[in-house]
Amino acid sequence: MSKTIAVFTGTRAEYGLLYWLMKDIEADSELTLKLIVSGAHLSPEFGMTWQQIEKDGFAIDESIEMLLSSNTSVGVVKSMGVAMLGLADALNRLNPDYLLILGDRYEALVAAQAAMLMKIPVVHLHGGEITEGAYDDAIRHAITKLSYLHFTATEPYRKRVIQLGEDPARVFNVGTVGNEHLHRTEKLTLKELGCSLGFKLTKPFFVVTYHPVTLADEPAYESFNNVLSALDNFPEYQIILTYPNADDGGRSIIPLLEQYANQQPERVLAIPSLGQQRYLSAVSLSAAVIGNSSSGIAEVPSMRIPTVNIGQRQKGRLSAKSVIHSSAEKEDIIKSIQLALQPMAIDEFENPYGQGSVNVKIIDAIKNNVIQPTKKFYDL
Repeated sequence: MSKTIAVFTGTRAEYGLLYWLMKDIEADSELTLKLIVSGAHLSPEFGMTWQQIEKDGFAIDESIEMLLSSNTSVGVVKSMGVAMLGLADALNRLNPDYLLILGDRYEALVAAQAAMLMKIPVVHLHGGEITEGAYDDAIRHAITKLSYLHFTATEPYRKRVIQLGEDPARVFNVGTVGNEHLHRTEKLTLKELGCSLGFKLTKPFFVVTYHPVTLADEPAYESFNNVLSALDNFPEYQIILTYPNADDGGRSIIPLLEQYANQQPERVLAIPSLGQQRYLSAVSLSAAVIGNSSSGIAEVPSMRIPTVNIGQRQKGRLSAKSVIHSSAEKEDIIKSIQLALQPMAIDEFENPYGQGSVNVKIIDAIKNNVIQPTKKFYDL
């Protein structure tokens, strides 16, 4: 019997990870894909990335406006309230057999809450991970308890989900879905990438993304200033600088990166969103990835590119040896970038998150799952 899978996406990053899984769900004769788009995707401030979703050939079944123009935690909470109203109607109209969610964003938490209360089983990807510097950490574990099927990126993460009381029979270690791109997404050449960006690229260059740290003591404005000051010590490197996400504090650093780019138009490109193909192409051609995005830890090592992971946002995640961890202090960032630019052995890029080929495992588990009316707590 055919099953309808509703997929929720609220940010460019999680959509990029889900891209090939959505394509494979869509192509499966036993499954029907429904797509719910919300959050930063619908915001001009963050690049109107819903347009890229449609350009990629997906039909958007439900669009849920939720973001308030606020830079505070109060604004985030109010945005969640708005999202809950929209999700209740959207899920009622779609009536899916499952709702699939990736990660740990506050938008995803709202979706998981709504689905659980409406008796729609939640399929959760990337549970069990640790990011001590962000409130995403608590959100991720909350989504785990609201979810029915779990697909983790490593075996330690699978064990952690089970430790949270989830039945091992419903928890699968498959690796990160983002690494499907390694084998399936065609990358642009340096010339093609520069033409697509409207920015003349010459090697070498850095790809830089810094998001606000929402829980630890790491003020976004001051810390990002340190990142930019550190980059000044590498004038021979061009910089592709992407915007932060829509967390509280994110809007405060957008003027900083825009000013930095405007002052050095031939060296620095500031862009709200690269899109998945351009992002992967840029990373694969770069000298290093710098910032605090989870991509720098989970996907970049598989492309054999070094990562400088700044600050406390990703503290606690498993990482390859090619990921160099730095504080958010200027001098430490400089030393870490210098270290990243030194030659590395191939084994230093060994990625604990796998090398792709995970979608078939996820889809088979969903198709073979028999939903039970209740979910018992699993005691160790």
